[in-house]
Amino acid sequence: MVNRNHTRQMQRRLDSAEGRAQYGRRFATVEPVFANLRHNKGLARFTLRGRAKVDGQWKLFCLVHNIEKLAHAGYAA
Repeated sequence: MVNRNHTRQMQRRLDSAEGRAQYGRRFATVEPVFANLRHNKGLARFTLRGRAKVDGQWKLFCLVHNIEKLAHAGYAA
């Protein structure tokens, strides 16, 4: 069961000017990574079973994402 007190406290934090600004920055930093992995890399679902295998698959996709970021930034050139 969700503690309603915590929910209200988080709502107040997000409804403040600072909370809206912080949450707005999330879309510029975190969300594009998940969108890239889901739509461009095809990671809509994990294809393996078991925590260790899923963890390895997730790390592999993240590794590919980070390597592409470095390549597009001209890191290897």
